[in-house]
Amino acid sequence: MRNKFLLLTVFFIIGFIIYPLCDCYAQDFAIPKFNFISRAENPEEATLTLQLFFLFTVLSFAPAIFLLTTSFARVIIVLSFLKRAAGLQELPGQLIAGLALFVTAMVMMPVWSEINQTALQPYLDKNITQAEALKRAGKPIRTFMLKQTREKDIALFVHFSKMSKPESPDKVPFYILAPSFLISEMKTAFIYGFLIYIPFLIVDLTVASVLLAMGMMVLPPIIISVPFKIILFILVDGWYLVLRSLVGSFN
Repeated sequence: MRNKFLLLTVFFIIGFIIYPLCDCYAQDFAIPKFNFISRAENPEEATLTLQLFFLFTVLSFAPAIFLLTTSFARVIIVLSFLKRAAGLQELPGQLIAGLALFVTAMVMMPVWSEINQTALQPYLDKNITQAEALKRAGKPIRTFMLKQTREKDIALFVHFSKMSKPESPDKVPFYILAPSFLISEMKTAFIYGFLIYIPFLIVDLTVASVLLAMGMMVLPPIIISVPFKIILFILVDGWYLVLRSLVGSFN
C-alpha cells in the first residue's frame, strides 16, 4: 500500500511539473507539414511511381528471396548443428550468421558475376531493356537452384499444384522451384549435421560411461565432455574440414 502511495505521489509531481511546460509551449509548437505526394502530370511520372513502389515491395521481401535462392539455408543449418553438437551454446549467434553470410557470398560469387556481366552491365550501358535484363538475371539463379534441387522434390510440388509435368527444367515455374530447392537444401544440411554429430556423440557416450564406472553419477557428463570435444575439434582442424566439405558440396 505504501509503494502504491509513493508511486501515485511521483506521478502527481511529474504531471504538476510537465503540465505548465506543455501549456506554455503549446501555442509556439508547430507540427511540420510534408507535401511530397502530388498528382502525376503525365503517364511517365505514374509509371515511375509504380516502379518505385514495386522496388520497395521487392526490398521488403529481400531476406526471403536471399534465403530461397542462395546457399545460405544449407550453410546456416550445418553451422547451427556444429554449434549444438560441440556444446558451444555460448558461441555468439551473430558470429555464426556472419560466417554463413561470407561463405554464402563466396559460393554465390560466380552466379552473381555472371548476372553482372550478362544482365546488369548491358542494362546500365542501355544495350538491353529492363525486361531483358531481368530475364537474363534469372537464368544463372535458376541454373544454380536446379543443380542443387532433387527431381523428386520438384515432382512433389508439381503434384501439389496439380499442373502438368514440365517438358524441361527451364519450364519449371519459380513458385515450384523455390520450395523444392529449399527442402532439398534442408535435407542435405540435415545429412551433414548428422555426420557432424557422430564424433561428438561418441565423446559424450565415452565420458558418460567413464563417469558411471567411477561412480560419479552426480557430476553432469557435459561438464567433462565439452573440453574433450573442443580439443578433438582443434586437433582434427574441424573448421577447415567442415567448411571445405560444405563449400565443396555445391560443386
